[in-house]
Amino acid sequence: MKLFIVYTKDEMILSKQEYESWREVQNDFCDYQTSLGPWEENEVIDYLEFDYPDLYPSASVQVNNLKASGHFEIVLSFKNSNAT
Repeated sequence: MKLFIVYTKDEMILSKQEYESWREVQNDFCDYQTSLGPWEENEVIDYLEFDYPDLYPSASVQVNNLKASGHFEIVLSFKNSNAT
């Protein structure tokens, strides 16, 4: 499965929607800033684990959650930096 990481003004979104170009991605997100992909699952996990170690749950769990869901996209979640 090929995945896209979509950066919007306020969120990072993981999408399994099939897009032909970044312009198609931009058309789906009104506050689109940029996107990466399409990438294989392992490439997405490696990238997210390296660049975003504060993802919670882990990148692999969030990718697997997207795969198992009936949705085409999920908003990536991060640890609350204010948590004690």
